[in-house]
Amino acid sequence: MTDSATSFRDLTTLRVGGPIERLVQPSTREELIEAAIGAWGSPEDWLVLGGGSNLLVADEGVPGTVIRVATRGIDRATDGVPRIRVEAGEDWDAVVAYAVGQGLAGIEALSGIPGTAGAAPVQNIGAYGQQLSDALIAIDFLDFESGEVVTIPASELDLGYRTSALKQGRLGVVLSLELELADAGGLSAPIAYAQLASALGVELGARVPLADARAAVLALRASKGMVLDPADPDSVSAGSFFTNPIVSEAFARESLPADAPRFPVEPDDAPPRVLPLGSEIPPIDPVSSGEFMVKLSAAWLIEHAGISRGFALPGSRAAVSSKHTLALVNRGDATAAEIVQLAGYVQTRVESEFGVRLQPEPTLVGVEL
Repeated sequence: MTDSATSFRDLTTLRVGGPIERLVQPSTREELIEAAIGAWGSPEDWLVLGGGSNLLVADEGVPGTVIRVATRGIDRATDGVPRIRVEAGEDWDAVVAYAVGQGLAGIEALSGIPGTAGAAPVQNIGAYGQQLSDALIAIDFLDFESGEVVTIPASELDLGYRTSALKQGRLGVVLSLELELADAGGLSAPIAYAQLASALGVELGARVPLADARAAVLALRASKGMVLDPADPDSVSAGSFFTNPIVSEAFARESLPADAPRFPVEPDDAPPRVLPLGSEIPPIDPVSSGEFMVKLSAAWLIEHAGISRGFALPGSRAAVSSKHTLALVNRGDATAAEIVQLAGYVQTRVESEFGVRLQPEPTLVGVEL
């Protein structure tokens, strides 16, 4: 279960990050619980790692123990209810493939998202009109405070746009997920994303065979370099590097060009306001003012701030993807510092042009933006 020292460069899709002092790879639930409780009882730091697809770690690495979750298993309920239970270390796309193979709808638009199932609720993964919170019933969770295994209903996880209570500071380890899907006779959930509907040649709200929906999503992701492919240098990334900003409709109307894409959102989608301890409290911004909210396109903002696909700072091995401006890629032996430098440059250009500060989507360890 314990491996010799390795590097985050070897275990993350962005292929950057420094050495790991101690790597543990539990393959059963019992081993995972034992490894976590052992790490928590030590004065050393600890970090839980899934598929490494949404992570940016400093070039210096991190001290202490890294627990790389390697548990596997997908089981369908035997009582006729279209539910599945998934162990945390299971590859997420394998979960989607299983559901589609079982004729169960509700996560097919999440095809091709890299990473493990256990990481999915942390980020509340989403794409093409679906998000995990649409299907998640509960998680089994090893709680850091109590050291006990608890079942947490999805309603208590504060799932929002690319966030959750787990991401915002509830410490512990996700052990498994329970998902409730739909048995719709082999058809998908209603198509809720215009680009996917266009790719399928159907109207929004239409249902299509599950296999067709999955194939279309995988093709769309591949066209953007968002499917891991050893032959595609644009896939050496952490996926979308920035979240789509949420601002008030008044701010968007007054500050952005009329052709800037914007989409209405529910108030609960607004991100929480988090300030460092001891910092001055700035004026209430549009996101937290309770006004009607809209979600902007980070990719549009980046492109219209003058940053084109394939852009790189002089001498840097980090670049904007040549397929999609929302992804930052490693063009070969890039460092975490180079990724951070490029990300900061993108943030500065967008903020200077539009007054919007883009927020990173990956988890940052040992680096700041």
